[in-house]
Amino acid sequence: MRFVTYDVAIEVARGMQQPLAAMRRYRASLADQCRRALESVVLNIAEGNGRYGDDRTRFFAIALGSLREVDAAIELACMGGAFDEPPMAAARDRLGGLLWPQAHK
Repeated sequence: MRFVTYDVAIEVARGMQQPLAAMRRYRASLADQCRRALESVVLNIAEGNGRYGDDRTRFFAIALGSLREVDAAIELACMGGAFDEPPMAAARDRLGGLLWPQAHK
């Protein structure tokens, strides 16, 4: 059985590959931080999906925090002119909406 939250996280990670390259041209350190945060989102969702109770909730909360970090990096890159529009905005919003209830049980 597939886990929708994980599937959406993978969709975001795939969709961010080109924008991360543009972000790297703008500021390499910001792109690296964003990439690490994006990896943290996917990895914590994957691990949390195999846990139970408070442990599961904690992993989803970490993933949500990392997603917020991705959002902030994208916002900074937009302010710096790396993007005209924030990339993957709808998918990132959907992922946040899926993670929120899982992180606050």
